[in-house]
Amino acid sequence: MDANEQPLLEIRGMSKSFGPVKAVVDVDLILHAGEILGVVGDNAAGKSTLMNLLTAVHKPDAGEIFIQGEVARIDTPRVARRLGIEMIHQDFSLAPNLSVMDNVFLGRELTRSFLGLPILNRHLMKEISLKVIGETGIHLASVNTLVTDLSGGQRQVIAIARALAAEARIIVMDEPTASLSVKTIPPLLQLMRQLRDAGIAIIFITHRIQDIFHTCDRVMVLRRGSCVGVSPIGQTSIDEVAGLITGSIESFGSDSNHQVH
Repeated sequence: MDANEQPLLEIRGMSKSFGPVKAVVDVDLILHAGEILGVVGDNAAGKSTLMNLLTAVHKPDAGEIFIQGEVARIDTPRVARRLGIEMIHQDFSLAPNLSVMDNVFLGRELTRSFLGLPILNRHLMKEISLKVIGETGIHLASVNTLVTDLSGGQRQVIAIARALAAEARIIVMDEPTASLSVKTIPPLLQLMRQLRDAGIAIIFITHRIQDIFHTCDRVMVLRRGSCVGVSPIGQTSIDEVAGLITGSIESFGSDSNHQVH
């Protein structure tokens, strides 16, 4: 990641209230290609709401989004996906009664023409599924395996493979380790670093601060809807991040809003 290059994603002045509750308050965010940004904070800090604003699940009250320096008018989740933004939710949003391949292309099935009618292009879907699953390093007996027969770690990887099949440039991972066993967490973190090294930008939302320090390039702390600090991982500590989350520390160093890369 070149610190001087134009950001892949920039959010400026993002705000959202639900009635009297200020869920996100004037938040800025910068993300470069080939970078993992950790986003941490207590429950109701605004982490998931901010990502839902990015992907147009919610409409912001204020704020702008820029993709490679250009204003991006993201008014539906479909537009977000078209711009290369994919969000992987805690529940992975998979259909357990469908095959791995069908989940990789769920809602984005490929078709071909047969006698003038569109039919599923299952051959191409299988080919791409094998390719993107291979890129994750996971080993499956078949892409026809039902998702219900997979472990939690395997399901998480299939959700990532789906994002790769969609040619995502930005992957938002919301608490990806929440439903995983302890032994399956390190391989997931390694896969995230592998994707980063391939040029994909990742926003990693988690309560596990130690995972941030094993995986991320920078960390952003939200508290009560506001950004209270952004720092390169090498310039902070687990204790400092924890203090920012709880409010016992007010800022990283002397500047609570620096965007150092």
